[in-house]
Amino acid sequence: MNAWLVRGLGMALIHVVFRALLGAAIAQWPLQGSTLRWLSLLIVIVFAAIWGGIDGIRDRRNFPEPEDGADLTMLWLKAALVGGFVAGAASWALSLVPSLELTQQGLFFEVTSGAAFTILLIFVPAMIAITVGRFFVSREQRKNGTAPQTPSHERHHEPVPVSEGYDSPTEQHAYSGAAMSVEESDADTAVFPAIDLGKRER
Repeated sequence: MNAWLVRGLGMALIHVVFRALLGAAIAQWPLQGSTLRWLSLLIVIVFAAIWGGIDGIRDRRNFPEPEDGADLTMLWLKAALVGGFVAGAASWALSLVPSLELTQQGLFFEVTSGAAFTILLIFVPAMIAITVGRFFVSREQRKNGTAPQTPSHERHHEPVPVSEGYDSPTEQHAYSGAAMSVEESDADTAVFPAIDLGKRER
């Protein structure tokens, strides 16, 4: 299963579970509804941040150079899209059960406005945590002296010796001979004395 699909379904499950718990809690303590809603949103944000931070730390440890790292932005964007739409549709479907009160909105609202809000709750905290995780790993590598000292643009464009790229010394010798022939062909041309045609006819 794709990594973004795992993260999307996981965040959708977390979102639906806490919406169900929120509905049950509001039924028991109706006066604390506002506080309980903010608490459930905070829990979803924390889960997304923890998961994103783990991805950022793992990616920077595996790839010290930023240019070599994985594209976690697209990974978490796809995961947020999946999480938003799945959570919205699942919440609407579970609200049809009489004992569960996840939402009072219709399916169209849940897969549009509701899904957009859930996408932001997943994507934004995850990206912030990824950036922070990569930053702390890079700083730790610099302190320990394990960070790469040569810039990436220089490491990827190092000069290759002439001997490399040839299967045998014969091919290298042939290349050297060809190069010498080209250099010799660029040498100054010998100047020959002019021939006087008038004297030759006589």
